[in-house]
Amino acid sequence: MSTSHCSPTSLRYLLVVLLLCLPLISLAARVEVRIEGIEDIYKDNVRALLWIKRDRAAPDLTEAGIRIRHRHAPAQIRTALKPFGLYNVSVDADLEPGDGERPWVATYRIAPGEPVRVTEVDYQVFGPGADDPARPLEFPLKPGAVLLHADYEDAKNEVLAAFARAGYLDVWLPRHRVLVDPEALAAQVAFHVETGPRYRFGQVSFQQDLLNERLIRRYLPFQPGDVYDSNQLLLLQSRLLATDYFQTIELIPQLEAASDDHRVPIEVIASANKANQYRLGLGYGTDVGPRTTLEWRRRHLNEWGHRFRAETMLALQAQQAMVDYRIPIGQPTTDYISVRPEWIAFDTSSRKGHRYTLATAYSTVTRRGWRQAFGVDYTYEDASVIDARSPIGSYLVLHASWSRTISDSAMFTNDGYRLRAALLSGSGTSHYLSGLVHGKWIKSFWDDYRLITRADVGATLARNVHDVPTSRRFFAGGDSTLRGWAFESLGPKNPRTGRTVGGRYLGVGSVELERRIQGNWSGAVFTDFGNAFDPDYPDQIEASAGVGVRWRSPIGQVRFDVALPLTKEGSKDYPVRLHLVLGPDL
Repeated sequence: MSTSHCSPTSLRYLLVVLLLCLPLISLAARVEVRIEGIEDIYKDNVRALLWIKRDRAAPDLTEAGIRIRHRHAPAQIRTALKPFGLYNVSVDADLEPGDGERPWVATYRIAPGEPVRVTEVDYQVFGPGADDPARPLEFPLKPGAVLLHADYEDAKNEVLAAFARAGYLDVWLPRHRVLVDPEALAAQVAFHVETGPRYRFGQVSFQQDLLNERLIRRYLPFQPGDVYDSNQLLLLQSRLLATDYFQTIELIPQLEAASDDHRVPIEVIASANKANQYRLGLGYGTDVGPRTTLEWRRRHLNEWGHRFRAETMLALQAQQAMVDYRIPIGQPTTDYISVRPEWIAFDTSSRKGHRYTLATAYSTVTRRGWRQAFGVDYTYEDASVIDARSPIGSYLVLHASWSRTISDSAMFTNDGYRLRAALLSGSGTSHYLSGLVHGKWIKSFWDDYRLITRADVGATLARNVHDVPTSRRFFAGGDSTLRGWAFESLGPKNPRTGRTVGGRYLGVGSVELERRIQGNWSGAVFTDFGNAFDPDYPDQIEASAGVGVRWRSPIGQVRFDVALPLTKEGSKDYPVRLHLVLGPDL
């Protein structure tokens, strides 16, 4: 066992070192920097470039280091303000020493002066593209504008991007500079462009073994000979990925293989996606209660891009099973023919039974962005309204529909709308003609507020409501029509039993104001109004009001509402009703 001892000489050296380091330790993070005379983005940029501001908490900052940084500060401030066109900046710098208790205080009083403005722009284009009307005719930065360096870079990039879109891939700048005269507060911009030759798309080759060559070529947004534009390549890539046929898409412009007339071959390498996709969903809605959804998607069946989706939904008040078989046609990104067998079981307080349908439709997107569909269905229905006569039998139904959704976000909409319209003509056990228009509009304002409105208007032409199949009658009440009432509990009623039989007309609306409270949580107040009607029964317009809590979840907004009926019809049965819904806004 050994013991080590420190000699008196070693202790004295250690004490001296500690005494020398003590001022460094006490000085750390003891510098306060004050910037006066400028605000906002100017002040932020000065803070970012000031050494004394950046290093004020450095553990090795000494008195000498503070003075050196303070000496460089005026030059750094002038450099930080030049990108904003401020070249005549004056700085009054002051440094107040600190002690063991008080920090050092560095104060910079800044007078930014008048900004430099662009007085002359020399913009010239040379080469094969000089006379091309598609090229930028003017430089975006105009005389009279404040010389902001960011604006100059934006203008430069905008011009170069425009030439690239016009097919000029070899553009270079023989002269591009900005001359600044700080005394005259003037700047001269010189921007000369040499375009080089114009390129065009050459032949497109596909490296894939999934789709027929004729089908996959229908996804091309360009043809050989069109002006080369990289945005068209991005559009092709997004189109192919959106089909869900492919897992990865690689586009290779072969510039080195361009022909003498500057046509660029394009190679597309696509790897197939997995053929099958399965999904299990669990949810809850006040209208139907707990529900389970099982889905099977077959992404591709053959070389012509046929696909199908099978889905079944099980809930307490409704069950559904369907297969949606789609065949791409025309412009395959938007157009298809669908064949859809479907079974629906009703088990609500108003109606019970089944509906079997074989539906076919031709669906396209118009130039203005409307999804339109035309089709014919064969339907057999044995569903009936409780305590009321309902037609049971087969129908041939011709239908047409139009829909459009515009939204800034698929999950949570700040600004957007949804419009839908449908026409149906049924012939069989009875005859009817029905139409329905639905609209929903969302508008944000004052940062934290959203106004949400919706309306549904429908009408059916038939001899009487008993000639209209149960599934085609209008009902109201529930999460999506009038909160405060049970699902499909509103509408014309059997005067003897008081049960809802449905009507030939529908008119419901809603106005809701939502305010963000904190983070992803919001509160809402709302009122719903309207009803389902029929000329053969007494009319009754119902109304409700309520409050709600919203939580913006990763899979859509969760809406929890408490609604109070304002009319006698509802208040005598349900003083208040709770509604819980999960899903996107539009």
